Amino acid sequence: MIDLHVHSTASDGTCTPEELAGLGREFSVMALTDHDNTDGCARFLSACRELGVKGVRLPGIELSVVPGEGYGQFHMLGLGINPDASHLTAFLERIRTGREERNAMILEKLAALGMSVTMDEVSRHAGGEIVARPHIARVLIEKGWATGVKDAFDRFIGHGAPAYASRYRPSPEEAIEATHAAHGVAVMAHPRFWTSDAKMLADGLVRLKDAGLDGVEAVYQANLPLETPMHLRIAREVGLAVTAGSDFHGANKSAITLGMDVEDEKDFLAPLFVLLAKRGCDFVQ
Repeated sequence: MIDLHVHSTASDGTCTPEELAGLGREFSVMALTDHDNTDGCARFLSACRELGVKGVRLPGIELSVVPGEGYGQFHMLGLGINPDASHLTAFLERIRTGREERNAMILEKLAALGMSVTMDEVSRHAGGEIVARPHIARVLIEKGWATGVKDAFDRFIGHGAPAYASRYRPSPEEAIEATHAAHGVAVMAHPRFWTSDAKMLADGLVRLKDAGLDGVEAVYQANLPLETPMHLRIAREVGLAVTAGSDFHGANKSAITLGMDVEDEKDFLAPLFVLLAKRGCDFVQ
C-alpha cells in the first residue's frame, strides 16, 4: 500500500500530521502534500520516526498552478522537497499572501449575501494553520447556512458560486522551478481535472516535460475506470514517471480513503526514486 497525496490539518484535512503517520504506519511509501505550505512536514516525519516506520516517507506539497488556455484545474505535487529551502520559502510566502487576500474577499461577498462570517470564526477551524475554503465551509455549516462541505461549495464558495473569489496562482514554470530548487520532484496531480481529452493531455504533458515536469499522478482514487490506464499509457509514452495518490482529506472528503494499491510497487515507483536521487532529495526511511 502506498499514498503520495495526503492532506493534514496544516491545510484542509481533518487529521493531524501525527494521526496520518499512525494511519499510514504500514504503508511502504507515503507523502504529506498539504496545499501551498509545508508546515506539517516536520511533525509528520518526526511522528514516523517515533513510530519506527520502516517505509519511505516524503515531505511534500500541493501547489495550485495556472492551467493554461483550454485546460481546467492544474495542481502540482512537489515530492521529496526540503521544506526549509530558502527559494521555496519565499515562493510560498507570495502564495500565502494571495490566499489571505482571497479569504478576505470571500468573507466580504458572504456579508453582502447577508451571511456574517468573521476571520476569527474561520481561523478556529484551521487550528492555527493555513486558512482554506473548507474552514469557511465549516462556519457556514455551524450557522445553519449549509448542510455540508459540498453544499457550502456548491451554493456559496465554490467556483462560479456567488461568494467565490479567485487568487494568485504561479505559472507551471515557477512551480517547477521552486520544487526543483528545494530538491523535489514535480508531479501533475489528478490529471483528470486538467483535461479529459487524451490528445490535449498528451500534447500538454509534452510541453510541461520540456518545462521540467517530472511525473504524473496517473493512479488517482477518484479516477473513472478508463482514466487510469489512459493516464498511465500517456505518461509513459511521454517519458514521465507515474505516482499514485488518494487525495485524502479526512472528514472534509469523507468518501476518499487513505492508501492506494498498485501492482509491483517497487517497479511502479522505481522511476520516481531515480528522479528523487537526481534531485538530491534526502527522503526519510
